[in-house]
Amino acid sequence: MKPSPENKTFLKKAEQVAFDKVHREKIKFNISRYDQAVEKGKKIYKDLDLARTRAGYLKYKVINDLDKYLIEFEDNFKKNGGKVIWAKDSREAVNAILRIAKDNLVKKVVKSKSMTTEEVDLNEAFKKNKIESLETDLGEFIVQQAGQKPYHIVTPAMHMSKGDIAELYHEKFQTPETLTPEELTAYTRDLLRKKFVESEMGITGANFLIADTGSVCVTENEGNAMLSMSFPRIHIAIAGIEKLIPKIEDLDLFWPLLATHGTGQNMTVYNSIISGPKKPGEKDGPEAMYVILLDNGRTNLLAKERQRQALSCIRCGACLNACPVYKNIGGHTYQTTYSGPIGSVITPYLQDQETWKHLSFASSLCGRCTEVCPVKIPIHELLLVNRKDSNEKGFYTYFEKKSITVSTSALSSRKRLDFFSGKIKNFGSKLVVEKIWGPRRELPKFAEKSFSKRWKEENGE
Repeated sequence: MKPSPENKTFLKKAEQVAFDKVHREKIKFNISRYDQAVEKGKKIYKDLDLARTRAGYLKYKVINDLDKYLIEFEDNFKKNGGKVIWAKDSREAVNAILRIAKDNLVKKVVKSKSMTTEEVDLNEAFKKNKIESLETDLGEFIVQQAGQKPYHIVTPAMHMSKGDIAELYHEKFQTPETLTPEELTAYTRDLLRKKFVESEMGITGANFLIADTGSVCVTENEGNAMLSMSFPRIHIAIAGIEKLIPKIEDLDLFWPLLATHGTGQNMTVYNSIISGPKKPGEKDGPEAMYVILLDNGRTNLLAKERQRQALSCIRCGACLNACPVYKNIGGHTYQTTYSGPIGSVITPYLQDQETWKHLSFASSLCGRCTEVCPVKIPIHELLLVNRKDSNEKGFYTYFEKKSITVSTSALSSRKRLDFFSGKIKNFGSKLVVEKIWGPRRELPKFAEKSFSKRWKEENGE
């Protein structure tokens, strides 16, 4: 088996980004602010570990009984006047949305922040069908204007400084290059307000789906999701099938956990519960509401006895901010919708394990991702299980297999280790290992005499 093109690109980008000092300073600054806020936000809990344990239990219970909760949600949402569309993959989800747009003569769409729409590449589909689609979350709007993908699950433009954004707006909108962050935000607000009124369709994701009430929950800090749901006559919420929680009372647990671990807030500013289109006599809300329940490889993950726990993820982004690898190579290096530790666990199953198995090896296994997870997913352990699975399926190169065989043979025998002198060992490692070890790290040198030889010489044993 040869390394996938994605693997080669990953290694090349990782090399470039990890030693980009400017990028490093931006990420260091932005994540340090996050760390300070989260440390403060977590102090609202008297027993944080108990809250995490309870949340992890509830989510894992839902994952193991997913069929039951999905049917309960669908039944209740339909009773509220909404419509449910089941999508096996990205193609089915996109086609369903395009069909609704075509049937309703939709030409303009506003979108709130949604990683699921990024997953199915919805903006590109709208572009091909000549439908104007505009991101209304400030971070998403910025990366859309830059022609980029989100850098981070929670903070899409984390990799950009205020100077970068001012320069981008100057190029796109001819605004002065000296605009402050507040002025840039005000300009964006004025631009977007018109779009909310003009658009025929609003699209959101869903932070949670509540089974017992058939409701969609959206949490945000800017109010753009509320406007995307309220003004257009059609509202579509697209969500992965794993986003369910059993009861509306469970939001009392999950919303604060998501806020404290995602941004360090006690609660996010706007928290909405939407149970369907507007009823007769109501003035606000869409005339029609759809929920698209997306599989797109999630049942592949569900079939794995260990890795299915990763479906408990509430997309807070805490593991990304804690991960030393992510902080060094950056979000775009992963080339996937879900980056960082949790992305490395789920992407091989959401897409293709043979192509994306390298992500599970892009980890120091320090365990910080597991420590900070609000639903106690043992992420670093699942990365090891992924590695085991990929090896058992034969997803390795000839060189990888041969190097393991040779090193295992050498390291399992003291006689073989001591057979060659230190000079020969150093020559061999330089010849074989140095390129893999990398030009920026110093290759360790073998001593002229091994420990066992010196022991025998000094102790006569």
